[in-house]
Amino acid sequence: MWHSRRNRHDRWPRYVPVAERRQQAQKKIETLKKKGVTLNPVVVVGRTIAHTFWGKSWCENLEKYSDYSSRLSRGRSYLRNGSILDLQITKGQVKAQVMGSSLYNVTINVKEIVDSQWQKLAKTCAGKIDSMIELLQGKFSKAVMEIMTRKEEGLFPKPQEISMSCSCPDFAVMCKHVAAVLYGIGATLDHKPEWLFELRHVNHVDLISSAGSAHSLTSSNTETALVEGELADIFGIELETSKPLAAIPVPKRPTKKNPSKPKASASKTKDKKDKGKAQKIKLKGKK
Repeated sequence: MWHSRRNRHDRWPRYVPVAERRQQAQKKIETLKKKGVTLNPVVVVGRTIAHTFWGKSWCENLEKYSDYSSRLSRGRSYLRNGSILDLQITKGQVKAQVMGSSLYNVTINVKEIVDSQWQKLAKTCAGKIDSMIELLQGKFSKAVMEIMTRKEEGLFPKPQEISMSCSCPDFAVMCKHVAAVLYGIGATLDHKPEWLFELRHVNHVDLISSAGSAHSLTSSNTETALVEGELADIFGIELETSKPLAAIPVPKRPTKKNPSKPKASASKTKDKKDKGKAQKIKLKGKK
């Protein structure tokens, strides 16, 4: 396999220093933006990759598996150097563009969570998570947190549920570009935690209690205000607010005195007065 890679690519690309790679990445971002492409670059400030419950839990879950832990370190420096120009998460799939010696395309597919596993999670959470804010902030009991992050039965995917590919010439299944994207998912979940549920093909509303209390209903005025206001502040999530419906004119009811006769218009009233004045003038002339 190593020989087939060598023959196909003739030689490995030259090593590109970090500073040069950053310049290339910035130029590529500017070029794509000019073409109208919307990008979601992953920016990590400092050494810590993830800071919130969901971001940290994703990264810690990956590192629990020996298959991954020995190879993930290859991608941490790539992520910190700003090499991920774009990372998009949809149902069961992650697509990313990573700047290395060239611009490489990474695709990671994640299997749908087993229905029985999801139902167990939802049952465990029943009555323990009251609102959307609480869920996305990861503010719930230790019991719920424990089952959410459980290695085999939690919300996060196992290695056998993940498949990955990269357009780079590296023959390893998990090259440094793929490793960078796996960590990049964790960093992205800091700001877009709802993407984790999208990735696993589930609806996070299933985990929210709807047992009676007004503040637990997402349709209530309080919850709507929280979702539209606080989520934007906490996670930088832009929610599309619904436009108010146009007012429908209501016809006025006829008055009680003359319910069948419509009120005379001002112009008709004026005409009657003018005719009355003309008749009075004629009578005076005859006298």
